[in-house]
Amino acid sequence: MEPKQIKIPKKVENFLDKANCKYESIEHRTVYTAFDKAATLKVKAEAIVKVLMVKINGELGMAVVGGNRNLDMDKLLKISKAKKIDFAKEKIISETFKGIDPGAIPPFDGLWQIPIFCDKKLLESPKIILSAGSYGASIKITPAAFKKVNADMIIGNFSIARPKSKKPNKPALKKRKK
Repeated sequence: MEPKQIKIPKKVENFLDKANCKYESIEHRTVYTAFDKAATLKVKAEAIVKVLMVKINGELGMAVVGGNRNLDMDKLLKISKAKKIDFAKEKIISETFKGIDPGAIPPFDGLWQIPIFCDKKLLESPKIILSAGSYGASIKITPAAFKKVNADMIIGNFSIARPKSKKPNKPALKKRKK
């Protein structure tokens, strides 16, 4: 039986190999959210890298946070020393990252020539798992290797904990009359 081809675009694979970066390719079922990726791979959400595409003073940038965190735009605004930050439109994302699934952009500044802002909390996990360019593949990497391959990355505190989802209330059991 032939081994399955892992769905990492050649452009991403070549970039990591050229950077002499140690990483592990992981194939998994198709997922679209950090929460689903964590559940599928049976890892904590804080180890999953969530890439948020932003426009910083009109230019594309990446804000990278853990899967258990949300972006705090005010904090990112201060760290980036920008006047204006907003989320990038899907059309710009799909035009910029041809051949890459829009919600699975690998965060590598040297590959895209786009500044990356990395939340400090994300780098506390011993290993992090980031999108490889397809909804069915990821890359496992150490925070040290991630920082090495993103030498110009700006690290700071700009995330907030995601609110815990409330479980729906179970209806109270009524006692049966005898």
